Amino acid sequence: MSSGYRGLAPYLYYADATAALAWLTRTFGFTEEVRFCDAAGEVFQATLRAGEAPIQIAGVGPGYWQAKGVDGPVGQLNIVYVDDVDEHYERTSAALGDECELDPPQDQPYGARVYTVADLGGNSWTFWQQTSETVELPPGWQAIRTDG
Repeated sequence: MSSGYRGLAPYLYYADATAALAWLTRTFGFTEEVRFCDAAGEVFQATLRAGEAPIQIAGVGPGYWQAKGVDGPVGQLNIVYVDDVDEHYERTSAALGDECELDPPQDQPYGARVYTVADLGGNSWTFWQQTSETVELPPGWQAIRTDG
């Protein structure tokens, strides 16, 4: 039986969506699909792609998070699956230059090699290469899988 779901896309808010769109395409190599601009030419909404996966961004202005009573995006982590995380890291590192310090990819006990970077809007992006189906859990931990 079909669940009716057709996919999932993050919808991310930026104080300056024009700058965010430029940064995301330059730094991560995402491709721009469409942008919607106001009369001043500023982006208020755009769709990007990470491979086949869509990413929506929206401009909310500089006071948006403060009006919500928080400093910035809360609880957001975007995972992007890549074929070669080390290659992606090198490209991202070169694009960032001295803009920020970036920790290199690390092997994880759950069979992945990953690195994480925060974008100019405070959203976290983890680039993930699955390296093994074997998971090394600490003593006493267990994996419970469902049939569905």
